[in-house]
Amino acid sequence: MADAFADKPAAKKRGARDAAPRAWQRMLSGRRLDLLDPSPLDIEIEDIAHGLARVARWNGQTVGPHIFSVAQHSLLVEKIAAEMEPSIGRAERLFMLLHDAPEYVIGDMISPFKAVIGDAYKSVENRILGAILLRFSLPATPAPAMVKLAKQADRASAFFEAVALAGFTRSEAERIFGRPAISPQALTDALAPAPVEETQARFLSRFHEIDRL
Repeated sequence: MADAFADKPAAKKRGARDAAPRAWQRMLSGRRLDLLDPSPLDIEIEDIAHGLARVARWNGQTVGPHIFSVAQHSLLVEKIAAEMEPSIGRAERLFMLLHDAPEYVIGDMISPFKAVIGDAYKSVENRILGAILLRFSLPATPAPAMVKLAKQADRASAFFEAVALAGFTRSEAERIFGRPAISPQALTDALAPAPVEETQARFLSRFHEIDRL
């Protein structure tokens, strides 16, 4: 009998070790988002704004006293997309603003690291993005034209950020990201790194402006 009782603690420890690792994150809103099976019901725009405003682009290797956050990048991409295609409406603008929204959970992996780890990262990112889009009444699978515009605006944003903030020469940035088809003159304010709270508020405000269109 004593031996049977002695085995129980060891069995409990083995059971704990064998249990599946935690794959969810608790948000400040109280929501709990499962990265393997994300539900639109567990997504709040306030959590997204809070997270993206605190995630640094370029791994933080940018000039200035503040990070240039993914929230700022998202605002810039939406602005650039509208410069490229002035006729875009609510759905397109919202998609541009939310194109990197999964990074509020998984962070901003720089492109070289994504190339190293391959498709596993992308599948998780796409699942979360699909849930986010559904949460805000957008198709989980965006139209090809919308994806194409987002990629163009994203690369243009990366070019301007690289040159203005991340220490790239113009020729180096052109070689990596291509030459943008728009002028940077209207983007000066959008490229200024800002305090976290200010960026968070701007992101939320812009989301609500677009959502009311």
